[in-house]
Amino acid sequence: MHKVEIPQSVVDRVVARRGSAHPHANLDPERTALIVVDLQNGFMMKGVAHALCEEAIDIVPNVNKLADAVRRTGGKVFWIKNTHDAECLTSWSHMHAMSSPAQQQKRVEAMSEGTLGHQLWADLDVQPGDETVQKTRYSALIQGSSDLEARLRAGGYDTVLITGTMTNVCCESTARDAMMLNFKTIMVSDGNATATDEEHNASLIAMYLIFGDVMDTDFLIGCLERNQVLKQAAE
Repeated sequence: MHKVEIPQSVVDRVVARRGSAHPHANLDPERTALIVVDLQNGFMMKGVAHALCEEAIDIVPNVNKLADAVRRTGGKVFWIKNTHDAECLTSWSHMHAMSSPAQQQKRVEAMSEGTLGHQLWADLDVQPGDETVQKTRYSALIQGSSDLEARLRAGGYDTVLITGTMTNVCCESTARDAMMLNFKTIMVSDGNATATDEEHNASLIAMYLIFGDVMDTDFLIGCLERNQVLKQAAE
């Protein structure tokens, strides 16, 4: 598990700018979606992964715990699957050109639909009422990557909780686009994973300062459960 370190000076700047250390703590559980990004064998299984992130295995219990809380309080869980297709080689050619031919082929083999690498990690608690979304870019919410935005709008969700791997690539890309699309965006500090603590914390700090909120799993579950009780009492 990453050692999360957000300097007090960063927290102070957030409070001065927004009036609260957690501006999205008032989230509506029934309008909240948990977005689980790329927890697939292609990032987590030795011998299969094209970009191995072993730290991602450590966050699986927290993701499952949070998924259960989101379902119990009326929200929805979306499992995002990084997906390679042939069209990516031309429409996203510059990304592929930054890798060696061997690395390109490894990614194709790990991320193509129907492969072992494309499958979600076996220990994830995927339930029948959840939804699975395939994306073809780092961000699940950039135009043309997936239909996630349409699904979120159709379900009436205005808040997204971002978990998965890698914190500073697909997770941060999705989170930034979510905020730009006017979703309340929360990065889960102990529900994301990447290569190093330094990269993880840099991503969280950037998100927290400008783009959204950062909470850990237990704090977030407390918000979901408390707000559900308050909403029920008011009805």
